[in-house]
Amino acid sequence: MSKSVKVGNSCSWQGGFTLLEMIVVLVIVGLLMGLVGPRLFSQADKAKVQTADTQVKMLKGALLTMRLDIGRLPTEQEGLALLNEPPADERSRAFWSGPYLEGSVPLDPWGRPYVYRSVPGRGQPFTLFSLGADGRSGGEGFDADVGYLPAH
Repeated sequence: MSKSVKVGNSCSWQGGFTLLEMIVVLVIVGLLMGLVGPRLFSQADKAKVQTADTQVKMLKGALLTMRLDIGRLPTEQEGLALLNEPPADERSRAFWSGPYLEGSVPLDPWGRPYVYRSVPGRGQPFTLFSLGADGRSGGEGFDADVGYLPAH
């Protein structure tokens, strides 16, 4: 609320809010955040899962392209680094046409490296996945593993 203050022969207005008005605004903002906040965080988690799925597919494409060139997939010791660094063995090095990725191998959306194994997974000649939001194997919802999982 504004107040009129008489100074000499003239009136001047001093603008401002009362403490009660500020509390009311803060309560309204708090209520809105309580309703909208969880929905926004849910969308962020969903976006991370979709990003992990997209990155795994991109890495799969790079792995399969490299396999066409050198005739094999990386060993577990070589891992995904082989997409950017030539193999140590001369026979494979002669056919390596990388790097197969622009930039370095990405971390998953939760900041951890993707898990790569040279053993076949479900429908793929390798296993490649993110451990999900919790960083542990298995899980449900946003904690579930994302990618080409090992056959159980």
